[in-house]
Amino acid sequence: MTRVLLFIVIVANIATAIGVVYARHQHRVLFVQLNKLDRERDELNIEFGRLQLEQATVGESTRVEQIARDRLGMKSPESADIVVIRP
Repeated sequence: MTRVLLFIVIVANIATAIGVVYARHQHRVLFVQLNKLDRERDELNIEFGRLQLEQATVGESTRVEQIARDRLGMKSPESADIVVIRP
């Protein structure tokens, strides 16, 4: 009876040890994945900021051009109207 109980305790101890090793391995794998995703998020945030700045710049020049056309009656010069002056 004591040998059976000892055998059960040893098997349970080994199973628990294997479970702990597996859990730590999973933790490490998920931690590496989390770090990778954090870096990717940071890179995407930087790119998003650049795109917002570019959009604001492009939108502003388009807005100025539209106001110049509508309110001031301005237009882009035709190629025949452009004169190149050379020194």
